[in-house]
Amino acid sequence: MTAPHRRPPALSFPLSHPTQRRDFIKGSAALALAAGTGGVLAQSAYPSRPVQVIVPFGPGGLADISMRLVAQKLSERTGQPWVVENRPGAGGVVAANAALAAPRDGHTLIVFSNGTTIAKTLFKLDHDPEVDFMPISRMALFDLILITRKDGPLTDLSKLLAAGRERPLLLGSINPGSTQNLSAELFKSVAGLNASVIPHKSTPQVLTSVLRGDVDVAFESYAALKGAVDGGQVRVVATTGPTRTPWLTEVPTVVEAGLPNYVVTGWNALYATAGSPASAVQLLNGHMQAEMQMPDVRQRLLDLGTEASPSTSAEQAEVFRRDTAKWAQVIARANIKLS
Repeated sequence: MTAPHRRPPALSFPLSHPTQRRDFIKGSAALALAAGTGGVLAQSAYPSRPVQVIVPFGPGGLADISMRLVAQKLSERTGQPWVVENRPGAGGVVAANAALAAPRDGHTLIVFSNGTTIAKTLFKLDHDPEVDFMPISRMALFDLILITRKDGPLTDLSKLLAAGRERPLLLGSINPGSTQNLSAELFKSVAGLNASVIPHKSTPQVLTSVLRGDVDVAFESYAALKGAVDGGQVRVVATTGPTRTPWLTEVPTVVEAGLPNYVVTGWNALYATAGSPASAVQLLNGHMQAEMQMPDVRQRLLDLGTEASPSTSAEQAEVFRRDTAKWAQVIARANIKLS
């Protein structure tokens, strides 16, 4: 005779006492809450996917190379890829629109430069860089250099200024509205020179004009002319920063050479779109502060002709406001208008 089929005994817990039942329910609720919280935290971890950084300049430029160096380090710090995308265009409009079209969750960032402060006055933008974006941190600072012909008579800034009192000078730069171009306009104004600023389409054209003697002096970044400067093709008569640059310590500043009211410092900085999580901005600022203290990063930036210079978000916002006002005055004084 076959034994009757029996179901296995149900699992049981010693919950006969009311206190035991209450403790079990409380414990189960706590476990469920912990599991749910863990899920929320996991979803909110930043960054949770690759970070896109939009650069409003073409590949190979100073801002592009600097950002790629920084992005590599940030990838290592955050455990997510950082992808640099070049979106060049006048006034940074193309880059800004691309950033503003993306979700405002901190996973799409943009590089601003001192040129962005110029664009705010010079171009009719469909966005406001100070309202629609928020600074994370400055990355680096750089000065411009004033170069003359190697074998020419203008061997220092005092001789250049003296020549400007005797005849009209020709000042070379790249395209109208660029930092270099407006730096030349500012120099002309501060020095009280009878001079004309001659724009060029590219840095190689500026260099050619200097070598041929078509212009008396040109304004450009060291990074753009590093080969010509290091190779002795041109003479650097001054730098534009408040103090001497670490890469050209023997060259005096314009201030030292006799124009106390002339200082131009370029910069690039990392920004997020307004409305991005404040926690993400704060986290990235901390990463930037740490990264810019790394000896290999600092040295690589120096090699490029820039100086690592992280900032707080508030500090960078103030720099943006200050430079916007400064270049607006230069643009108005020079009556520069671009369509």
